[in-house]
This record gives sequence, C-alpha cells and structure tokens, in this order.
Amino acid sequence: MGRTIEIDHFSVSRGTFELQDISLRVEAGEIFAVLGQTGAGKTVLLESITGLFPGSAGMVRIGGRPVMSIPARERGIGFVYQDYQLFPHMTVARNISYGPRTCHYSKAAARKRTEELLRAFGIEKIRDQYPDTLSGGERQRTAFARALALEPEVLLLDEPFSALDEITKEKLYRELESLHERLAVTILFVTHDRSEARRLADRVGVIREGRLVSVEANTEKAV
Repeated sequence: MGRTIEIDHFSVSRGTFELQDISLRVEAGEIFAVLGQTGAGKTVLLESITGLFPGSAGMVRIGGRPVMSIPARERGIGFVYQDYQLFPHMTVARNISYGPRTCHYSKAAARKRTEELLRAFGIEKIRDQYPDTLSGGERQRTAFARALALEPEVLLLDEPFSALDEITKEKLYRELESLHERLAVTILFVTHDRSEARRLADRVGVIREGRLVSVEANTEKAV
C-alpha cells in the first residue's frame, strides 16, 4: 500500500530558481499529476520529496514522518527521471538488480526480485543488452523495473513518457494503470502534457514559476 506525501509550506532555492511556499497532500494510493512548463519547478519538487534538498522553510513528510529524518534507504521512494538515467555500463538485468544488491539483499533474493521484474515488464529477452541498444519503450520499462526493485510505496515520475511515440505511450499508460491497480503504490508524476495528466491522474496540480497555483480533481477520469 502506498504512503501519503505531505508538503507543508515548503520552499527551496536552487541557483537563481526558487520553489516557493508549496503546500500539497497526496493521499496514499493516489495518482497525482503536477502540470507545468519547462522551468516551472517540477523536477525540483520531485527531488525535494525524495529528501535531496533540505529546503529553506517548511517540511516534506512521507507517511507522516519528515523525509529528512528517514534514512535514505528506508524512505520507500522509487524515482524515474525523464531520461531514465540507466547505468550505461550495466545490462538491463544488472540495472534492475542494482538496488537490491547495494541494499544488502542476499544474492538469491536479488536474483529472484530481478527475475520477477523482468517477467512483469516483459523484458526477459533483453536482459543481457545494454541501454544504448534499447528502444525508448524498452529503456522506459527497464527504468520502471529498476525503480520498483526495492518495492517502494511512493513512485515519482519525471516526464516519463515525453520522449515516446503515441502508440508506445498508450501502451505504457495502460501498464502504469495496471501496475497501480496491483500494487496500490502512491504515484506522483510531472508532465507538461495536459491530456496525459487527464488520462492518468486522480487529481492535477498546476505549477508556475515555482508556485503551486491550483489543485483540482480530474473529473474527466472519474467519468
């Protein structure tokens, strides 16, 4: 089951950019979209939720606990970046097993988890390939599998579908919905695509120049 994300009057500066006085609650098991243009602060918001930036004011909580008080390996957060950030020198299988291996899973347990995810995402046949040999959809599936390797309760997605063609996007939208139905993980994704937000999210927030300017229920999805 997913965990709640609570952002309480949170601000952070990154260079000349400032994320300003963000307050938001994403319910456990919800799919929430943050909609905004390039440079609006979407990625900084996601990275702040992971605890990467302590912030200059306010608080971020995961499951009721301040994220900075939770050891990084215990935060239960999976993250998929826009460019996927797969390790280029590792095969698909090694990318997926990286988390379990570095978090002291036994060799048998890491292997078992990797095999489960290879099957779940239909990428067994490319297990020994390297990222630069994969299609966009294959890289995306590998990135999702790697993000889920440690069984996170919160999944953060940074424009995960932006580089894909429409057919591949629709296929992966369905896979994400199926994944959410099976795991009930809390999903927060950012996008500049309004139709994508309406397609997937329970609620949609709009961020503009570092400020969260609105949050609304997605009535189109409810219909």
